[in-house]
Amino acid sequence: MSFDAAAWEALALSLRVAVCATLLAVPLALAVAWLLARREFRGKTLVSALVHLPLVLPPVVTGYLLLVVFSPAAPVGGALEAVGLGLAFRWTGAVLAAVVMGFPLMVRAMRLAFEAVDPRLEEAAATLGASRLAVFGRVTLPLIAPGILAGAVLGFAKAMGEFGATITFVANIPGETQTLPLAIWTALQIPGGEPQAIALAVLSCAVALAAVFVSEKLSTRVAARIGAAR
Repeated sequence: MSFDAAAWEALALSLRVAVCATLLAVPLALAVAWLLARREFRGKTLVSALVHLPLVLPPVVTGYLLLVVFSPAAPVGGALEAVGLGLAFRWTGAVLAAVVMGFPLMVRAMRLAFEAVDPRLEEAAATLGASRLAVFGRVTLPLIAPGILAGAVLGFAKAMGEFGATITFVANIPGETQTLPLAIWTALQIPGGEPQAIALAVLSCAVALAAVFVSEKLSTRVAARIGAAR
C-alpha cells in the first residue's frame, strides 16, 4: 500500500479544515451551551431547535442552504467576496460547513457538562467574594473541562468525516476543497481506483484512532487534575 501526493494533500487539507473548524466553533459553542443551560428566555426552545437543526437536516440540504447564502451571487456571499473573504468553492467554505455540521454536537456535550455542575460549589465561591467572572474561570470552567474536551473531539471528528454539506457547498476541487472523504469518493468513481480508496481509508482510520487516543489521554489527565483539586 502506498500513498501518493494527492493522498497526503487530501490528508493535510482535512486536518487543516478540522483544526480550524474546531478552534472557531469551541468558543461559540461554549457560549451557546451556557445560554441554553443557565438562562431562561423567550424563544429558548426555538434557539435550541435551530442549533440542533443540522443534526436532522440532510447534509446536502445544509450545504445547499450555505450555497444559497454565501455564493458570490448572493448578497452576503457577494459582500464577502468584495472584501476577499469568499467562502464558496474554497477551503475556507469547507471550514464553515464543518463548523455548522459539528456545532450541535459540541453544544450538546458542553450543555450537559454545564447542567452537571453542582450550583452549590459556585454559590460557595460567590459567598467568599469572588466575582461572577472569577467563579466561572476558577470553579465552573475547570469542572466542565471534560465536557469541553468531549465537544471539541466530537467537532473535530465530525469535521474530518464531513461529506454531504462540504461537496454541495464547496464542490470537489483537488488541492482546494478535496478532503479525505471526498478523495475516497472520487477514487471509488474511477475504474481501478479501489486501491487508492483503501489507502485513503487507512489514513482516515489512523487519524481517527490518533484523535481518540489523544482524547482519552487528555480526559484522564483532566479528570485526575479535577479530582486532585477537590
